[in-house]
Amino acid sequence: FRPNSHVGVNVRVAELRREFDALVLAGGACWPRDLQVPGRELRGIHFAMEYLKLQNRRCEGDPIPDENFITARDKRVVIIGGGDTGADCLGTVHRQGAVSVHQFELLPRPPDERAPDNPWPQWPNIFRVSGAHEEGGDRVYAVSTQRFTGDAEGRVRQLQAVKVDMVREGGRIDFKAIAGSEFTLEVDLVLLAMGFLGAERPGMLSDLGVKLTERGNVWRDASWMTSVPGVFACGDMQRGQSLIVWAIAEGRSAARGVDQYLMGKSDLPAPLA
Repeated sequence: FRPNSHVGVNVRVAELRREFDALVLAGGACWPRDLQVPGRELRGIHFAMEYLKLQNRRCEGDPIPDENFITARDKRVVIIGGGDTGADCLGTVHRQGAVSVHQFELLPRPPDERAPDNPWPQWPNIFRVSGAHEEGGDRVYAVSTQRFTGDAEGRVRQLQAVKVDMVREGGRIDFKAIAGSEFTLEVDLVLLAMGFLGAERPGMLSDLGVKLTERGNVWRDASWMTSVPGVFACGDMQRGQSLIVWAIAEGRSAARGVDQYLMGKSDLPAPLA
């Protein structure tokens, strides 16, 4: 086990290819979705994982200087994104002592009960309240952030947004701004928790030259091998953001693919085809 090894950054892909007969890519899907609006470059706007990792490291006792730490203490916070990562941010900013917290979601508020077009056995798309939400904060649905504005020092100070209607046109979902619904919030910290677009491209993947799917994940064949012979993929890196149970099953299945590639046969179990 080699800690502090960032393949494609401080460990060259070419070195791994020379040293090992097979590689398994299991690095997750950590490329965050960005918000390309005016003012995005202002200080005080961060990806959720930048923020959460620093807090986790401090909780584990890692020394992080205050100038490198992101804190919500005494700040007006907006979290953009209503999923699990956004909920993690919500609970953390409460514990750090935020003055106010708004959590934005582009989609409309889910119904309290199943809608007619969401029957069993589909996953119930209903309104839920997590432990983080019970701690406080305003959940704002059907809203789209339009721009950020800042002060003379380049720090974010305001967020301008508009309410939207979700419409279906030609089999596609679109969001239409509602005229006259524009509003502005005073803000000191913005956390972007809008999901992930797949595996990070620069570095390892670009150096390997593996093929990607239309969704931005690493492509693999039925034996879990990528487009590069001897290089395999499993977990979120080839599936996209998902659950740990899938990662476990895919890791075991990829191990069989590697064994078969190296030995010509395999007796290892493969939970998934």
